[in-house]
Amino acid sequence: MSDPVASTSTGAQTGAQTGTQTGTAPRPRRSPLPYALLVPAVAALLLALGYPLVRQVVLSFQDFGLAQQFGKPPEWVGLDNYTSLITDDYLWLVTLRSIVFCLVNAVLTMVIGVGLALLMRHMSRGIRILLQTGLLLAWAMPIVASLTVWQWLFDTNYGVINYLLTQIGFDFEGHSWLLRPLSFFFVATVIIVWMSVPFVAFTVYAALTQVSEELIEAAEIDGAGPAARLRHIIFPTIKPVLMVVGILQVIWDLRVFSQIYILQKAGGSTHDTNLLGTYIYRLGIGTGEFGMAAAVAIFMLVLTVALTSPYLRVMLKQEKEA
Repeated sequence: MSDPVASTSTGAQTGAQTGTQTGTAPRPRRSPLPYALLVPAVAALLLALGYPLVRQVVLSFQDFGLAQQFGKPPEWVGLDNYTSLITDDYLWLVTLRSIVFCLVNAVLTMVIGVGLALLMRHMSRGIRILLQTGLLLAWAMPIVASLTVWQWLFDTNYGVINYLLTQIGFDFEGHSWLLRPLSFFFVATVIIVWMSVPFVAFTVYAALTQVSEELIEAAEIDGAGPAARLRHIIFPTIKPVLMVVGILQVIWDLRVFSQIYILQKAGGSTHDTNLLGTYIYRLGIGTGEFGMAAAVAIFMLVLTVALTSPYLRVMLKQEKEA
């Protein structure tokens, strides 16, 4: 008579050997607890972002004006809002202006911010803390307060910029910086870059602290100069951080609103200086065409995705390779 315990043990061993030979190890049971913990966060995200987005999409297909604000049911117009926008030359002018303004500001911000981060690696501790304090104060200053100071600096009659330029021999007495579009956007660029550089500088500097000093010293011993070390060691190491910061900067500069709106109220020509953000605001709040404003907002969302998709593809490719 065979021993049942021995038979069971033999069967278990045979099953284990068979599983090992076939490479099909038993799968561990997955607990639903992690997914359950994600439910509140996903629900909050859908409520905070999903509902406004869906409402915006629906609104873009409706004729929603001032009458609807007082209770009149909105009229469903389908693609009429989008058709009107596509055939509107002014929208394409504003779009081109917004893209150029966005790219110029993003490039300047990245170049200056990365440059300051690299300089901070070679500064003494006291100088670095002084620079970081200045950057932090510039970053923390409220937009309205900082714009009040910048308006005073570029004021037509009492501005410090006009005074200094006049003192060194240029004819800038009584010059209006906000009257002409080119100088208007120059002032806006100075303000936006000044506000955005601290974020880039701090983030890139934090990434630079993770670069291996031993690797840099080894490259220096092998004869690699500063440019070669920067190109082949430092930039490849912090490339993921640069990609993320670049994407965020493009998004922020494309949807800039407060700086342009306040400068327009201070003396800029609205028609000649509108960007997509202020154009949406003036369509909705200014003229009461909320359906059209919603359509422009959706158009702006699609444009943002189109501008950032190359960066996202590169990031996803790097993750797959890693």
